[in-house]
Amino acid sequence: MKKTIRLLTFMAMGAALAFTACGKDDDNDNNGNGGGNTGTETAEWVDLGLPSGLLWAKCNLGATTPEGRGDYYAWGETATKEVYNWSTYKYCTVDAEGSLQTLTKYNTSTTYGTPDNLTTLQAIDDVAAQKLGDGARMPTKEEWEELIANTTAEWTQVNGVAGRKFTAANGNSLFLPAAGSRWDGELYDAGEGGFYWSSSLYAGSPRGAWYFYFGSGGQGVDSGSRYGGRSVH
Repeated sequence: MKKTIRLLTFMAMGAALAFTACGKDDDNDNNGNGGGNTGTETAEWVDLGLPSGLLWAKCNLGATTPEGRGDYYAWGETATKEVYNWSTYKYCTVDAEGSLQTLTKYNTSTTYGTPDNLTTLQAIDDVAAQKLGDGARMPTKEEWEELIANTTAEWTQVNGVAGRKFTAANGNSLFLPAAGSRWDGELYDAGEGGFYWSSSLYAGSPRGAWYFYFGSGGQGVDSGSRYGGRSVH
């Protein structure tokens, strides 16, 4: 990764480092399974002076500029695809109509098969860990909430692209484009809303996972179907 001296300083202080709406920990083994690598993409990081010490990337995963939409991923998948629904989702089985029957990983309920009680993406299923390597990872639900609580957000445009700008007390800022989301084979709400995955399962109903959302009128954290194609930052 870049900024080696700075990263080592944070690590010496015992801080958790988060990258690109992704994070970096001393231990890259979420829920007992590794799978991190040296990465196939690179990123630049923004220090927002957050209490946890997390750093956030300047760009969405798959983008090369802050305003770039980047790629879309189903929760727990590490490759893009043309169609996003339960029938194409990696960790489930479906009936003849394509409706969810069982969850084959990240399940907390007997309604969907045998629970494994995994509630945070393992590195092998974390696209940020796989694409960026070096301990990078997707943010948890709580880390999105930390970003919200410790920055001032505004709906604005960068190079003609609408999105949300987060400005911290230290003067640094982060821009997330309103990249929309993908369902079946279509892209929805691009330019109107942003939908960004966390690494946290919605344990109360494991067919869903937590994500951060925003539009011109506000922002928040909610849960939604795991098969949807959302941004990773």
